[in-house]
Amino acid sequence: MTVEGVELGRLLFYDGRVSGRTHPDSLMSCATCHLQHNSFECGIDHPVYENGFTHGLTGIPTPHVMLPMINLIWNYNGYLWNGKIANDNPNPSFRNIEDLVWMGVLAPHEMNGDTNRTKALIASIPGYPEMFKKAFGTEKVTMKRISMAVAQFVRTLISSNAKFDRYMRGEEQLTGSELNGFVLFTTEEGADCFHCHGGYGNPLFTTNLFYNNGKDTVFPGTDDRYVLTGDPMDLGAYKASTLRNIELTGPYMHDGRFATLEEVIEFYAHGLLWSPYINPLMHHIANGGTQLIPTEKADLIAFIKTLRDDEFLSNPAFGPPGELPE
Repeated sequence: MTVEGVELGRLLFYDGRVSGRTHPDSLMSCATCHLQHNSFECGIDHPVYENGFTHGLTGIPTPHVMLPMINLIWNYNGYLWNGKIANDNPNPSFRNIEDLVWMGVLAPHEMNGDTNRTKALIASIPGYPEMFKKAFGTEKVTMKRISMAVAQFVRTLISSNAKFDRYMRGEEQLTGSELNGFVLFTTEEGADCFHCHGGYGNPLFTTNLFYNNGKDTVFPGTDDRYVLTGDPMDLGAYKASTLRNIELTGPYMHDGRFATLEEVIEFYAHGLLWSPYINPLMHHIANGGTQLIPTEKADLIAFIKTLRDDEFLSNPAFGPPGELPE
């Protein structure tokens, strides 16, 4: 990573011409859907996309709701809901953030573009070749270098200054309700969240691993972790998403079935469904949930909201550049 590579990646992240088109109605950038104020996710309130479900330039919907771009540089267990993009993927074309960039250009449910057209258009825009020279030592624009630059920018998207972070550093105190929620979060007899989502010992607030968390009893095995591993215990298993800025990244679960945090907490309290493939860490499955009472649910949500990092959401280094090359 270099300063020059990151800055180039930031420009490309926000440039709708990465779609390979110039017509105003056919522009689409990474930032079209990945909005900073929604933790680089579209959020449930996006003016174009309905209830958090996105679609590409063709109108084809994405197969899942989005995952936010937070602290991805520390994810060693695979990207996307089933972890398809991973270092150990036998296909070298599906291994890292760089691969997600060119995939976004090609995907029918995203830019529906052509990488040759994209690199030719970016190369034709005055200013970009000079920036590629600074970042990569050559003015030649390739899709690989476009992907490398955008990936460098994405790896700088680090959240570490939420209220909970300041509490852990001794800079701020939590309220009584937030502290109660913290205890519930980090105890098995409470809400039992910490096994999958971390806590004071895991500031990412995700293990970046994959779990069948009791949402269903029938599993088609078409898009979950099982598709990749062939292990029956991965049927219905999806990534445990980070809880940082989680209040902004609804709807929740891979299919967006829950619109609010309250619905999610209610599911874990009273709506768990047993199956032979349930993850062993779902300790409350025999009772159908954690059985939290209303005051405990409110405390848990109060704690989860301490994971909101407003500095991350407004950091100008992550936001759109003042102007793009013309």
